[in-house]
Amino acid sequence: MASELIHRNQTTPQSSPNISPGTPSSPVRNWKTPFRYVAQKQRFFFVLVGIAIAALFFNSFPVSTSSLFQELSGGGGGGSGLIAGSVSGLGAESSEVTRRVLYEAYTEGFRGRNVAATGKVPLGLKKKNLRIVVTGGAGFVGSHLVDRLIARGDSVIVVDNFFTGRKENLMHHFGNPKFELIRHDVVEPILLEVDQIYHLACPASPVHYKFNPTNVVGTLNMLGLAKRVGARFLLTSTSEVYGDPLQHPQVETYWGNVNPIGVRSCYDEGKRTAETLTMDYHRSLGIEVRIARIFNTYGPRMCIDDGRVVSNFVAQALRKEPMTVYGDGKQTRSFQYVSDLVEGLIRLMEGDHVGPFNLGNPGEFTMLELAEVVQEAIDPNAKIEFRPNTEDDPHKRKPDISKAKQLLGWEPTISLRKGLPLMVSDFRQRIFGTPKTLIGGGATA
Repeated sequence: MASELIHRNQTTPQSSPNISPGTPSSPVRNWKTPFRYVAQKQRFFFVLVGIAIAALFFNSFPVSTSSLFQELSGGGGGGSGLIAGSVSGLGAESSEVTRRVLYEAYTEGFRGRNVAATGKVPLGLKKKNLRIVVTGGAGFVGSHLVDRLIARGDSVIVVDNFFTGRKENLMHHFGNPKFELIRHDVVEPILLEVDQIYHLACPASPVHYKFNPTNVVGTLNMLGLAKRVGARFLLTSTSEVYGDPLQHPQVETYWGNVNPIGVRSCYDEGKRTAETLTMDYHRSLGIEVRIARIFNTYGPRMCIDDGRVVSNFVAQALRKEPMTVYGDGKQTRSFQYVSDLVEGLIRLMEGDHVGPFNLGNPGEFTMLELAEVVQEAIDPNAKIEFRPNTEDDPHKRKPDISKAKQLLGWEPTISLRKGLPLMVSDFRQRIFGTPKTLIGGGATA
């Protein structure tokens, strides 16, 4: 019995997955086998097929480079083009080098013509949203600047100690993930990661800068931040650097006429020193800087009792108080609406020119003429009260904005008679709590 089982096991063929019962013991062939063999063993064949397809494609759709080469080489007129002279000495044996130079020149020319010359961003590319810090961003001008930057999609960090700024100016941005507010005095260093710095932090009205004399430590700290993170820095200087000018109107090349020990010198000389530091950082350390010299500005969100002439006249007229004119009222000033200034600051920051640039409205008004405009907007019967003039008060002030027109393409668009009612509406609401409506109807501020 045992021998019979052993004999059966030795004679019974083993089952194989590739052998079917009743058929010869040979592997089953299917249609995939030849292709698998070619793919595994004949890869070089596919390389040749790919080369043949590529050659067929380029022969069917030839690319003519003669016109491109002529354009990049200056149109054949004197060899002043992008690649003229680069390939002039190459012979037939250097055709490969010529092709490579042509390609590199075409790449540079294409990139330059589409972005730099036309100003158009290539399809599929989007302008990078910036991270920007605005010192003094809770103040009058700063809050309007923040509005513009947030509206265009940038992330904005406001740094303010609220000496003259107000949280109410920024409350409409609370909850916006692109907005941050830090209570901080820039006389102390701060560490941030930003692309641009708008440095507006400084009391600008006589009432405030005489109480808390301006210093340059804040500017020095912000320049240090710009150096550390490689940010572009914009300094908001002032027309006060011209002092009581002997040149009229004032151009940026005028050095000014300032009393260095007067009651206003803490502000005048502080801003002059800030400009000096800014240019020193630019020249010695290569920091990207911009300098704006701001002339008298008015609009909504001004401090009501800050001592500046427009806010003084408007607040006094609304309260039925006499408008205070210092001296004989023949001093002249130029008044720009805040939105015009913000536009100028942004153009300066985004432009290629350091400055300084005068940013102001060249329309010139005496103090008596300004009082008449306020009377027209608020109360024709508002009275005027004359008082002795203040020390070192400039007699004339008018910007020459030719440089800003030419290099920034900027000039103010809102006249005093058009902008003042917008400010009056804001002051009326803040003083009396009434809705922001304009006299005679129209848009609100």
